This record gives sequence, C-alpha cells and structure tokens, in this order.
Amino acid sequence: MEAVMLPLLIGIALSATCGFRVFVPLLAVNIGARALNSDGAPRLELADGFAWMGSDVALLIFLVAAIVEIGGYYIPWIDNLLDSIASPAAIAAGTVITASFITGMEPWLQWVLGLIAGGGAAGAVQATTVVTRASSTVTTGGLGNPIVATVETTGAFLGSALGILAAPFAVALFVLLLGSGLWIWWRRRKRKLAEAA
Repeated sequence: MEAVMLPLLIGIALSATCGFRVFVPLLAVNIGARALNSDGAPRLELADGFAWMGSDVALLIFLVAAIVEIGGYYIPWIDNLLDSIASPAAIAAGTVITASFITGMEPWLQWVLGLIAGGGAAGAVQATTVVTRASSTVTTGGLGNPIVATVETTGAFLGSALGILAAPFAVALFVLLLGSGLWIWWRRRKRKLAEAA
C-alpha cells in the first residue's frame, strides 16, 4: 500500500505547487528523476511513458520556462495576463505530474486520477493565487503584486522541495492552507452579506 500511496502523495503535492508556478514543480520532477539515492536508484520513480520528464531536453525547457515565468510575475500588468494563461496550464501540468507517478493502472485510469487529484489540486491553488493577485491589484494599484509574486514563488520552491522530501507533510500543509483560505473567504462573504443587510 505504501508503495502506491507515497508516489501518489508526491504527485499530488508537486501538482498543488503548480498553482503557484507552473514550471517550478516540473523542474523539480526533472531534478528528482535525475538525482540518485544512496542505493543508486532515482530519487523519483516515474511511470512508464514519462521518462522524458527526466531528460536533458526537459531540464533545459523547464529551467528556461521557470525563469521566464518567475520574471514575468514581477512586471506590472503582465502578471495578471500570466494568471489567465497559467490557470489552464497549471491544471494541465498538475495532471501530467500526478499521472507520471501512478503505476500499475490502465493508462486511461492513470490520466483520470491524474486529472482529478493533480489537476484539481493545481486548480485549487491557482484559483487562490488569481484571487489574491486581483485583490492586490485593486487595493494597491499593482504595487503590492511583487510581494504576492515573491510569496508565490517561495511557495512553489518550498512546496516542490517538501513534495519530494516529505510528501505526506506537504499534502497535509496543502489541505490546511486550502481549508484556511476557504474559511477566510467564507468569513469575508458572511461579513459582506451582514453589512449589506
């Protein structure tokens, strides 16, 4: 059971971080697939058909894309444009990442589970970042967006590292943050409805 659950948890944790930055978790998967444990086995075992994620070409593409993506979020108004592109890209990347860790299943089931678990986790985090950035743009005229970008980028790197090194903790942290975000949203909505009444 652990042999199935741990890779799935790693996939979900890395997928969730796609909601912060699309290419940082993909880069982490590449690095993890290339890194070796003390026994000489890869740190991250990828499912059949996903060996390309650990290739030299993928490393170059993910590295350049991550640098461009991170830099773009520090340019005013471009960051909001990137959010509109990043939303479907995060779901797609989250789906691919989770599917790449699922083994021993029919391919169609592997992709369905990847979409539900990985794409869903990435989409939930991405939706939160879109709302946060929009709020920052409205309240600060975009001046606070570099702070938001820094927090998101830090979350992408920290989440990716935790996803590889401590996946169960990373998933628990994701659930806690998502629950906290939903609770804050619910409280604000309740307060606005009370003020309107």
